[in-house]
Amino acid sequence: MNQPFKDPGAPFGHKHGPFVTDVFAPLSQEEVLEDLPVTGAIPKDLNGVYLRNGPNPRFEPKGEYHPFDGDGMLHNAHFENGRLVIRNKWVRTEAWGREDAAQSAEYWGIRQTLKGREDQPLKDSANTDVIGHAGAALTTWYLAGVPYAVDPITLETLGPCYDYLDKPDSGMSAHCKVDEFTNELMYFDYGDHWPYMWYGVADADGKVTHRIPIELPGNRLPHDMAITEHYSILHDHPVFHDEEARAAGRHKVVFDSNMPTRLGVIPRKGAAADLQWFEFSGAFIYHVINAWEEGDEIVMVACRYQPAKHEDGSFHDAETAKMIARLVMDARLWSYRMNTKTGECSEMCLDPDFNVEFPSIDSQLTGRKSEFAYLVDHDPKILRWMGVCKYNTDTGERLGAWSDDPVHCWYSEPWFAPADNQTSEDHGYVVVFVWNDKTHQQELQIFDAKDLNKGPVARVHMPERIPPGFHACWMRSESIKQAS
Repeated sequence: MNQPFKDPGAPFGHKHGPFVTDVFAPLSQEEVLEDLPVTGAIPKDLNGVYLRNGPNPRFEPKGEYHPFDGDGMLHNAHFENGRLVIRNKWVRTEAWGREDAAQSAEYWGIRQTLKGREDQPLKDSANTDVIGHAGAALTTWYLAGVPYAVDPITLETLGPCYDYLDKPDSGMSAHCKVDEFTNELMYFDYGDHWPYMWYGVADADGKVTHRIPIELPGNRLPHDMAITEHYSILHDHPVFHDEEARAAGRHKVVFDSNMPTRLGVIPRKGAAADLQWFEFSGAFIYHVINAWEEGDEIVMVACRYQPAKHEDGSFHDAETAKMIARLVMDARLWSYRMNTKTGECSEMCLDPDFNVEFPSIDSQLTGRKSEFAYLVDHDPKILRWMGVCKYNTDTGERLGAWSDDPVHCWYSEPWFAPADNQTSEDHGYVVVFVWNDKTHQQELQIFDAKDLNKGPVARVHMPERIPPGFHACWMRSESIKQAS
C-alpha cells in the first residue's frame, strides 16, 4: 500500500557527515496521524503507548555531526480500544529553547568538544533513551544530562526533572532502570573528575532518596547498568577519554584490551563500602537485557561488544575505539554470573552466531527473572537494524526472527507490549517502526510475541519516513493515567 513519499535528501548538505543525509535526514515538522490504513488488524487487547526517542536536529550543525548531538524527538503510537494515533514532537529542552529563539545552532557536537566547556557548549539534547516513571515518559541523554518529563500521549514536554538530581550540576545516565514492583528508579551519573561516578535511587514520585559517590580508577564512559530485586550492577569498562584530546577539549574514545571489564554489585541503598567488584574479560557493554538473583548469584544478560582484531588475532584497540565512537556495533548475547558470597564469577557467550543489540523485555520483570528478550539483528557496518528477533536468555536459543528485507529495511528498537489480561511472559505483542529504503514505505509493525516467524499481524502504513533513532519503551495504560 503506497503512500506519498518525501525524499529526505541532505537538508544541511553533505559536509557534516553521513548521519544527517538520506535515510538519516531529520524531519522538519511535528505531526499527528490518525485513521491510517492497516493491513491485517490491530489487536483489540493491545492498549498503551509505544514511544521511541532519537536525534532530529533542527538547525545546521556547527561541525561534523554525531547522532548524540541531534535534538531529541519522540515518536509514539498510542493504542486505545482499537484506535491508534501516531505523533512526533521534539523534546523542549533548555537547549532547544535557546536555539529556537536564535533560529540557529548554538551548540557544538561531541566530536568537537567535551561536556562542561563554557567556550564551546555541548547540547544536552535528551535524545537517547525514554522510560516510563511516575506517570510520565522520562527522556535522557548519552553523557548523563538533565532528564525531561514528557506526556506519553500528547508528547508535550512537562519540563526538566531536577528532583531526580541532588545538585544543579549532576546528571542522570542515559539508561536508568525502573523496578515496576516498587516503582523506584535507579541511575548513575559520571564525569571527568573524581570520583568519576555517582549512583542514585529515586522514589515512585521522582524524588532522590539515595545518592553516593562511586570511586573509579579514572574517567570512564559507561553506558548502561542493571538492577535486581535487592541490588544494582554498575559498569566499569576499559573505555574512556583520550587524555591528550581531553586536555584540548575534544571527545575522543580509547579502548584498552589489557584492562578488565568490572561489574560492581551494590545493595540498592547500600554505601560505597558495600560495593563488590567482579572482573571479566575486557570488552564493552552498550546495553543490558536484564538481571536477577539466583540464591547468592547475580545473573546479568547483556549484549557484549566484540573487540576488533588484527589479522594475527590480537586485539585492535584503536579500531575498537572507533567502532564504539561511531556506533558500529558487533555484539553477542552474553551471560555474566557473580556470587556475592564467594566472590566467584563467570561469563559465557549464549549465541556466537548473531550480532544482536538494542534489547527489550517485558518491563514489568525488570530486575526479576525473565526468560524472553526481543532484539534487533544489527548491520555490523552501519547504524542499521535489519530485523527483529526473539531469544530465550537462559539457553541462548534463537526462538524466532523477522525482516521484510534485511538489505533495505531499517527497524527501530522493538518493545514488548503485554496483552490485556496477560497470562504468560510472552503473551503480548512486539511493536516496532520500520522503513524500507527500496520501496520507500514506512510502517508501524505489530507482531505476536509468541511467534515472530509469522510476520506482522498488523502493518500500519504511514505517509512519513521516520529517521533511525535510539531507544524505545512501552507504557501500559494504567501507568500513564496520571500523566494524561
